[in-house]
Amino acid sequence: MNTPSRPTDARQTGRSAIQIGALVPLTPPGWVHAGRHLLAGLQLAVHEVNAAGGIAGRPLELVVRDTAADPQKAAAAIDELAGLGVAAVAGEYHSVVARAAAARADALGLPFLCSSAVLDALTEQPTPWVARLAPVQSRGWQMYADFLLGQGHRRIALATQPSVYWAAGAGVLRDHVAPRGGTVVELDMRELTPAAVCDRLVDERATAVLLLVGYPEPAVALVKAVRGDPRLAEITIGAPAGQPEFAEWAAWLGRDGAAVPFLRYLPQHLGPLGDRVSAALHASLAEAPSFVAFEGYDTVAVLAEVLRAHDTDRERIAAAWADVAVEGTRGPIRFSRMPGIGVWQWAWAPIQVVDRDPAELGRFRVLHAG
Repeated sequence: MNTPSRPTDARQTGRSAIQIGALVPLTPPGWVHAGRHLLAGLQLAVHEVNAAGGIAGRPLELVVRDTAADPQKAAAAIDELAGLGVAAVAGEYHSVVARAAAARADALGLPFLCSSAVLDALTEQPTPWVARLAPVQSRGWQMYADFLLGQGHRRIALATQPSVYWAAGAGVLRDHVAPRGGTVVELDMRELTPAAVCDRLVDERATAVLLLVGYPEPAVALVKAVRGDPRLAEITIGAPAGQPEFAEWAAWLGRDGAAVPFLRYLPQHLGPLGDRVSAALHASLAEAPSFVAFEGYDTVAVLAEVLRAHDTDRERIAAAWADVAVEGTRGPIRFSRMPGIGVWQWAWAPIQVVDRDPAELGRFRVLHAG
């Protein structure tokens, strides 16, 4: 499904719009709730840029394409958007999808600012065309492993499904935990029912089980099974990929979904810009905005600044990643080259480990930050 943007901004000014492509998962099997938050952030920032006069008097316009968590759809969308003449492409939530989009953008010479995907190997080779706001998976998941180790967990089980993203995350955890005296055991969800996972957790004497699986299923069924097993009353359920961030998690699981630590990319306290944007996003979403919505807003804020300096010249846009200095909702944004990362990277995006408070599901407790 293609989701067109509203063309009203261009008509209001009488000047041609500067178009930005936006890749967003808006239909299953994509994580639709995440896609809705990402799009809300993108749209709010575009609205504010246009309300302030646009880019040298020209309005911004999003050209939205639904990826539905399909790498082939994302690559095809990049081809289409490049042909339409967009100045750059923004967005995407799913790492494997963003990787396909980044590869195609690199091949076509189209600037791509990735909002949310964290997979370290976003591109096979270094590229000047791609930049990213989300922190790399290795940094976030190592911090998550440090949190678990600090809580005394030395026998950690991973409930896994086949995926480049899950495999990369499992590797980060295994490589970080083992040298520090811990053990990581992988449980293949293709072969095990939730009840069988519970039996294995008991046999392995695991003190934590991490959900490296699809959402809502089998993640929801697995949480319910573990929470309902009296043998596992003391086990910690973790979700480093951030499934509990969204309100639908609490709707699916109720109190069973509380006290499940996960990663989110927000600072301890938002500044004035973050507070203002948070209120506006809350109003448009009719619920508290996730970190993904802030990532969407910051993506357009960066692109708008680059466009003001370099107009729609794609080569000049890509060459400008190194010079970006933008105050985002979650702190100052600058890009650099990190060892082993092939794209321009916001190296110090904030990271927290949080969970939902069992006493108040809508409230998050910060357990660890870095």
